[in-house]
Amino acid sequence: MTILAENKKAYYNYEILEKFEAGISLLGQEVKSLRTRGLGLAGSYVVLRDGEVFWLGANIPPYQPKNAPPDYEPERARKLLLRKSEIKRLIGKANQKGLTLIPLRLYTKNGKIKLEFASAKGMKKFDKREKIKKREFQREKERLLKE
Repeated sequence: MTILAENKKAYYNYEILEKFEAGISLLGQEVKSLRTRGLGLAGSYVVLRDGEVFWLGANIPPYQPKNAPPDYEPERARKLLLRKSEIKRLIGKANQKGLTLIPLRLYTKNGKIKLEFASAKGMKKFDKREKIKKREFQREKERLLKE
């Protein structure tokens, strides 16, 4: 399993509730581009439309810019491939107030490119501060126990 891209800020800005793994409907040159260059997941998100799941906001540059087809769109909506039962569960999650679907990482698995995304709840500023304090306290405690 090779990780192509990771959204580290997601763990800081959101409280992750449930993770999902989905295949992505990509063009051949997009696959080549992802494997060589990768991309940033920071501005992208997952939405539900008409009972289907789409990944929006991801800018995948063309593999060979001079040789790209004239109708190639780097920021097009890419369909995520999930089972019907997972889509139904996602529809229920998306209808809850305050929950969003954010991509966490993009990786290869058995030769296929997969996207791991999560249903998450946005954290407030005071929650983030509290999380940092707990982490620092834990480090200090471990440091004292080590001595």
